[in-house]
Amino acid sequence: MADDNGVQRRVLTQISAVAWEHPADRAALNALRKIPGFDLALRKVFGLFGERALRLAFKANAVRVSPKQYGWIHDRLMRVCSILDVEKPPEVYVSQTPIVNAGAVGLGEPFIVLNSSMLEVLSPDEVEAVLGHEVGHILSGHVLYRTLLILILNLVILRYTLAGLALRPILMALMEWYRKSELSSDRAGLLAIQDPQIAMSSLMQLAGGMRGETLDLDEFLAQSEEYRQGGDLLDAVYKVLNILGQTHPFAVIRVADLREWIDSGEYERILAGEYQRRDEKDDRPYRQDVKEAMRGYKEGAREIFDEVDAAVDRLRSKVTDAFKAKKG
Repeated sequence: MADDNGVQRRVLTQISAVAWEHPADRAALNALRKIPGFDLALRKVFGLFGERALRLAFKANAVRVSPKQYGWIHDRLMRVCSILDVEKPPEVYVSQTPIVNAGAVGLGEPFIVLNSSMLEVLSPDEVEAVLGHEVGHILSGHVLYRTLLILILNLVILRYTLAGLALRPILMALMEWYRKSELSSDRAGLLAIQDPQIAMSSLMQLAGGMRGETLDLDEFLAQSEEYRQGGDLLDAVYKVLNILGQTHPFAVIRVADLREWIDSGEYERILAGEYQRRDEKDDRPYRQDVKEAMRGYKEGAREIFDEVDAAVDRLRSKVTDAFKAKKG
């Protein structure tokens, strides 16, 4: 299938979401789904109070994308769904919102919401990458739990303080999974657009793009490396504390993770047709997902400890030099 520039993209026939999912994302979701009755109870509660009201709200106060409304978005959605082999494309709405963002919500028939400000900042190709990202969330079964987290954040935490305190551990666990689900869907967005530059540029624009301003991706990639490797002892501590309250990983981290996934060769293997199909039984043991997730957490922790260790060495060196200068 060719894009608007005539560049051929590979149609990933019957691709399973397992192909792009981050191991920590899969492990966390599997753990939630293994709780007896959890999924069923959640679906019943959400079905009573959530999806119908959400869908009616957007039908009443947003513009639904169609061949006649935002036709270019509709065309891009159709192409994303063809590439990821989605039989029934989700509905897409454009909402008048100043925050540059997008999301997928719902349960039985999840739908995508694009904030109007995002359409002003991102190029059409970058919007297409975002559509691939959101379709990835739907195919991975993220939407139910993501919507649950949004409801907890907006209803429980803001309106019922005591209940919010009681749910804080669950909230933190959900937010950690939520961040990992973003890393998974960034990969889906890349597979949909099949251009790493566009996929990473869309993340840069979401981080700090503005209408009429041209950003430099190479400069942003350098910023990503600077964030990951630089800083003193206090910076290393702040990196951990800052992310705890976030639903999304920082954009510089998302770009770095996407680059690592590309460098691993997994992206090229999928484009070459080496991926799990939906009709194939997933023989991947749950323990393997946990093991890979733990490896990822260990590597992340090791990086943090290395940063702290290096920061302590720099601090020790500064103190020693200052002492010697004073003594001399």
